[in-house]
Amino acid sequence: MKKWIQKAIVQKTISYLPASQKINYFFQKYITKGIYLKDIYFYDRLNHARAHIKSYQEYSNNNMPNISLEIGSGWYPVVPISFFLAGTNKIYCVDVTFLTSKKRIKTTLNKFIECHELGKLKDYIKIIPERFQIIETILDNFEDYSLDQILKSLKLKYLIEDARNLTLKSNSIDFINSNNTFEHIYPDILIPILKDFKRVIRKDGVMSHFIDMSDHFAHFDKSINIYNFLKFSDTKWKWIDNSIQPQSRIRIYDYKNIYSDLKIPISRESYRKGNIKELESISLAKNYLENPLEEIAKSHCHFISNMSE
Repeated sequence: MKKWIQKAIVQKTISYLPASQKINYFFQKYITKGIYLKDIYFYDRLNHARAHIKSYQEYSNNNMPNISLEIGSGWYPVVPISFFLAGTNKIYCVDVTFLTSKKRIKTTLNKFIECHELGKLKDYIKIIPERFQIIETILDNFEDYSLDQILKSLKLKYLIEDARNLTLKSNSIDFINSNNTFEHIYPDILIPILKDFKRVIRKDGVMSHFIDMSDHFAHFDKSINIYNFLKFSDTKWKWIDNSIQPQSRIRIYDYKNIYSDLKIPISRESYRKGNIKELESISLAKNYLENPLEEIAKSHCHFISNMSE
């Protein structure tokens, strides 16, 4: 049995259990080894932070947002801490479950220290020295701080709530971003989330979203390619997919249609072309056959929205 099928079965089973997120954490920690903050993930998120900041600067004519919001910050809030270091004064992190912890925050901060000592951090973000000193102080006196005190010092505020109905005031957020989160949200939920983003963001605000449209099981099992999940009908995929790490499978043209219907501008987009030969090796499900292969093959995209357009 292929590794991805084994993982799918386990995650599907876990999704039906009480405390499923905690159980999945131990599964990821001891079986898939997927919960550790590896360099490849850390530097990928630093790349995202750099791109987000550049996008905001280009489309707002301001250096840094005063108030930002990220959906799906996960276990290690690399991008929010990057925003803190660069000058943002209030950073909201929206998740349905509180996944980070004092220990994981410490791990993240140590990565920033290591990156700075290697002389690499300056290549990604322009840090405010006084804010970097705050990180150093936290780590030097770590046991004296509670998690709440650490988050407050880093200007992070976690909102554990339904992003379709945020408790934030309308027209109150300068910048909204996400990092490979949208692909885990099915359209019936993503659409109302984006509607509420339109409500809370300032009329001259900016949004920046990275989306990974590849089969995430292929990240774990190299015997399949990143289009493997496109061979299943929606009915079959419903039996395979799970609520622990759902994959919507929608393609770049679907996201564009959603944006268009909601009248959210796409001021600039970029994408990876993908690999058509790998796509052609898959017997695509019928619902994908009516679209051009070059569009289906696009595996990652980045949408930037200047809300004043």
